[in-house]
Amino acid sequence: MSPKTVIVGGSVGGIRAAQALRSQGYVGEIVVIDAEPNVPYDKPPLSKGFLNGTIDFDRIQLISEKELSDSEIGLVLGQRAAAVDVSEKVVRLDGGHGVGYDDLVIATGVRARPSPWNASEGVHLLRTLDDAQSLKRDLLESGSVVVVGGGFIGAEVAATASRLGLSVSIVDPLAVPIGRILGDGVGERFIGLHHANGVATYFGTGVESISGSRGNLVVGLTNGIHLSGDIVVVGIGAVPNVEWLASSGLVLDNGVVCDEFLRAVGQANIYGIGDVARWHHPGLRRLVRVEHWTNAIEQAACVAANIVNPSNPVSYSPVPYVWSDQYDWKIQIAGETVDASSYSLVEDPANPNRFAAVYVDEAGLYSGIATVNWPRAMIQCRKLLETERDVAVPLALLRQMV
Repeated sequence: MSPKTVIVGGSVGGIRAAQALRSQGYVGEIVVIDAEPNVPYDKPPLSKGFLNGTIDFDRIQLISEKELSDSEIGLVLGQRAAAVDVSEKVVRLDGGHGVGYDDLVIATGVRARPSPWNASEGVHLLRTLDDAQSLKRDLLESGSVVVVGGGFIGAEVAATASRLGLSVSIVDPLAVPIGRILGDGVGERFIGLHHANGVATYFGTGVESISGSRGNLVVGLTNGIHLSGDIVVVGIGAVPNVEWLASSGLVLDNGVVCDEFLRAVGQANIYGIGDVARWHHPGLRRLVRVEHWTNAIEQAACVAANIVNPSNPVSYSPVPYVWSDQYDWKIQIAGETVDASSYSLVEDPANPNRFAAVYVDEAGLYSGIATVNWPRAMIQCRKLLETERDVAVPLALLRQMV
C-alpha cells in the first residue's frame, strides 16, 4: 500500500510542501485540509496590493485546479481539523470524520490576536481573505482610519490607507515600533517616513478604549488623547493555531515544538511548517518561531525532503529573511537584528531614501543586514551571512557600491 501524507493547513507552507513532495519524487497520496472555503492563497498581498485594489484574487492563488490535478494533490476545503490521534494516525475533522495518515504536516499558521477593546462595529483585524475584503470595502467608504499597532502589518495598512486618500493615524505603545527589530536610530527613519506621507503617529502611548461604531469610532489613548476614525484596524500580533492539538500529546509552547529536522518533538512522522512551527535552530541553538513567508517556503522544502528520505533527514538552519513594502520604501532584513549589540549605517549620498544597516552581535561579529530600496546590496550581504563573520567585509562591500 502506498504511503499517505496529510497536510493540515492550506497556507503557503502547506501548499508548497505538497508541491515539493511531488517534485522530490513522493509517489504516495497527498491530501491538504484547510478550514477556509477559499482556494489557498498568498497572504502578504492582503495588506498591500490586494487591499488597494491593484492585485485581484486570481493573482494571489497559490495553486490552480490544473496544478492540483496534474500533481495529484487532494484538496479538502471548508473542513476544520478538530484533533489528531497520534497513536491511531488519524486527523479528526469538526464533523467527526477521520482522515488517516502515514505522515502528518501541521501548517495551521496563526490568527490575528483579537482586539481587547469593545466596539459595536467598524474594528478590523487582518489575517484572512475575508478580513481583507471586509477591510477593503470599509476603506473605500471611509475618510479616516486609526491603526493600532506599528509593526509591519500596521505600517503596511497605514501606508495603503494613506495612498487611498484616507486620513490616517497610527498608535503603538513603543516609542519606536520598528526600533525593536532594527534599533531606534533606524526605526526613527520609519517614523519620518510615516510623517512624510501625511500619517500622524502616536508612538509611546497605549490604547485604553475603543468606543462607538463604524463611521464614528473614538480611540482613547493612555495619555488622555482621543482619536476619531471612521474605522479602526487592530494589528497587535498573532496567536499560533494549536488549540486543535490540545489532546494530541504533542509539545505545545508558543507553537508546535519541533526538533532541528522540523519533526514534532518525540514524533518521527509529524512535522511543523511555517508560523505555527517552533523549532530548534541548530545555528542559534535555541527554539525559534518565525512568522515570515520565506521561512515557510524554505521549511516546506525541508519537510518534503525529510518525508521522502526519513533515514537521512536534513536539519533546518536558515539565515532569517523578511521584507516589507511601506509607501515607496522596500525594506529587506536578513540575519539576526533584534538581539544585535550595535549597527553601522551606510548611506547613499545620491539617494537619501536608500541605505543599509549592518548589525553585529555581542562578540562584534557580523549578524544581520537591513536595507531600504537597495535590493542589490541585500542580495550580496545576505550571501555573506552564510560564510562571513568579519563585519568589515559587508561594510567595505556596501561602501564600494555607493
